[in-house]
Amino acid sequence: MKGILIFLIVFGLLVFVHEFGHFIVAKKSGILVQEFSIGMGPKLFQIRRNPTIYTIRWLPLGGYVRLAGSDDESKLDPGMTVILQLNDQDEVVRIDASESDMPIEGIPVQVTKADLVDDLIIEGYENGDENKPVTYHVNHDATIIEKNGTELIIAPRDTQFNEAKVWQKLATNFAGPFMNILLGFVVFLIWTFTVPGPATTTIQSTTNGSPAQIAKIKSGDRIVVINGQKINNFEQVTEKVNQSKGKSLKFELSKDGSTRTVVIKPKAHLVQKQKVYQIGIVAKSNENVGVKLKRGWDTAVSTTGLIFNAVGNLFRHFSLNKLSGPVGIYSQTSQVSQMGFTYVLAFLAMISINLGIVNLIPIPGLDGGKLLLNLIELVRGKPISEEHEAIVELIGFGLLLVLIIAVTGNDIYRYFIK
Repeated sequence: MKGILIFLIVFGLLVFVHEFGHFIVAKKSGILVQEFSIGMGPKLFQIRRNPTIYTIRWLPLGGYVRLAGSDDESKLDPGMTVILQLNDQDEVVRIDASESDMPIEGIPVQVTKADLVDDLIIEGYENGDENKPVTYHVNHDATIIEKNGTELIIAPRDTQFNEAKVWQKLATNFAGPFMNILLGFVVFLIWTFTVPGPATTTIQSTTNGSPAQIAKIKSGDRIVVINGQKINNFEQVTEKVNQSKGKSLKFELSKDGSTRTVVIKPKAHLVQKQKVYQIGIVAKSNENVGVKLKRGWDTAVSTTGLIFNAVGNLFRHFSLNKLSGPVGIYSQTSQVSQMGFTYVLAFLAMISINLGIVNLIPIPGLDGGKLLLNLIELVRGKPISEEHEAIVELIGFGLLLVLIIAVTGNDIYRYFIK
């Protein structure tokens, strides 16, 4: 149960931050955001703050931002009956197209023609009286209640994503992956304060019976030289000890202004089925705030580099085992949740950066694919036709769906069957 809860929190946060990036930049760019949803499936709760409706849905996995666009127009088909509410200027301000048993109060109209994008008119017969055709002008900010009961603001052409400037489209599409990468960096900066500071070359203690204790290394001793090489950080100590392969090393130690030399023979240990050499010391940590912040930042940068390399390697040597879907993430989250809060934080940061980078891959269906189309539009000086863009998106989604199914099946086999 704990693993499931942490998975929902991690997965939900990743998607929320991603979609919030699209949401905030779209609004700043003048693109209409019709809906911001947390969760998927049937609607549990909704509230409208002009011009966006905010919904919470039953399935706590993911979410989405619904931007106004030509593929997302609210259409009124000829022959359907709608209920219209008018303002004092006789403009339509609310349209009930839900055909529910509990319609809003207003004028029932059988639609013959409707344009909620350019002309903003509704033509039809009031109360079904075909002898009295009427034409209503629709307010630019009118709302429409869809068949599923969701009430959205209509999407006139000037508010649609496709009508935005190319740099606004680029910024909107890039914002989602960027927010995931940014979240990863922020979480790593938080994580760095939940664990001891970076190890220094000063000894805090030695373990009983260890080579270091036998060599009479004491608390407060600082390692300055190993086998003639000056030591600047604890990573160099670890590297030198492991490279010794068990051969004796000459340590030069400093304490209270005096120095002394000791000889230590590292001892082999099995760590995660790997033979490593240790001398049995616990290093004093550096709790300086600046040092910790640098450690968090450096960890985020190195993680980003590793993920970029992994993505590149994936294209050079493709394997499903190098990919994880929701099932794989759930299994990994469950394992990490047993290790403690700090591990969950580090995992969240890594997964968030990974999600952001993967979404930038120029494949149709991902944000990277949309960015590629935006760049083509920038070079051509005009957008790709909506028909061609729709075909590219359809093919991309199809391939992506096949990949998701394959990855999910492979995850189930790897984590629950094998």
